[in-house]
Amino acid sequence: MRKDDHVTALPGSIDETLALLTRGDYVADRSLATVVFLAMKMGRPLFLEGEAGVGKTEIAKVLAATLGRKLIRLQCYEGLDVSSAVYEWDYARQMMAIRLAEAAGESDRARIEHDVFSERYLIKRPLLQALQASTDGPPVLLVDELDRTDDAFEAFLLEILSDFQVTIPELGTIRADQPPIVIITSNRTREVHDALKRRCLYHWVDYPDAARELDILRVKAPGAPARLTQEIVAFVQSLRKRDLFKQPGVAETIDWASALTELDAVSLDASVVSDTLGVLLKYQDDIQQLQGSDLQKTIDDARASLG
Repeated sequence: MRKDDHVTALPGSIDETLALLTRGDYVADRSLATVVFLAMKMGRPLFLEGEAGVGKTEIAKVLAATLGRKLIRLQCYEGLDVSSAVYEWDYARQMMAIRLAEAAGESDRARIEHDVFSERYLIKRPLLQALQASTDGPPVLLVDELDRTDDAFEAFLLEILSDFQVTIPELGTIRADQPPIVIITSNRTREVHDALKRRCLYHWVDYPDAARELDILRVKAPGAPARLTQEIVAFVQSLRKRDLFKQPGVAETIDWASALTELDAVSLDASVVSDTLGVLLKYQDDIQQLQGSDLQKTIDDARASLG
């Protein structure tokens, strides 16, 4: 199968995987690059768990962009079923086709049924799309926030991932010639069953340490002054040691750095931090923890940690 010039071959080593992620502006540590490399090399789904906003979804986006593959995203939610995730028939068009056939004098019901249950009336949802051949090579399938679904859908997904095929009673079995690159994410609002995890390679995506978060901001918020970037990272790192309802993720750190840059801030002060905490923290109880003298002390402690 011929591939277009923009399609990149899969990386052949961990170092090449790190370089691939770096080209996509994703600052990864070696342990993450290792499991990404192995998942692609072994053709196994990669199951990523971690708090919201630590960069799990971004990994799939970066792989699709840097490899030149199509990104197919299945956003999970409570009540997700086969018709929304895999396929369904376009009943309205089927009924219209039946009426037109009958109006035209077609009386062979077997023929009508064969026609209306052909692929032209099939609505392909993300999981079925991911099994289809493409000149760009196998796509990147992102199953995002699997923990939001129920046990029945999880069991169905396990069946698809075991053989990368799905059976449509009216059409037969559709099987992927080459399996897609599968990234599954979970915010761990509930435990995903061991049976599915055993089918995947697993990695916990944690909050970055200060050095890596600083590197991330330099890539994702390059317009922020150097001193401000350092103070932001020190401040956020100190917040993650607190007993907050929701600790700020990397996404929030990036947003906050961008917001402070838009306000022409060159360093943190109590006034601008107080006015912009809603960019960093998403719960009022957490924001109230950082009021008055406690806010100033947190800023001072962050600056002191920089020396």
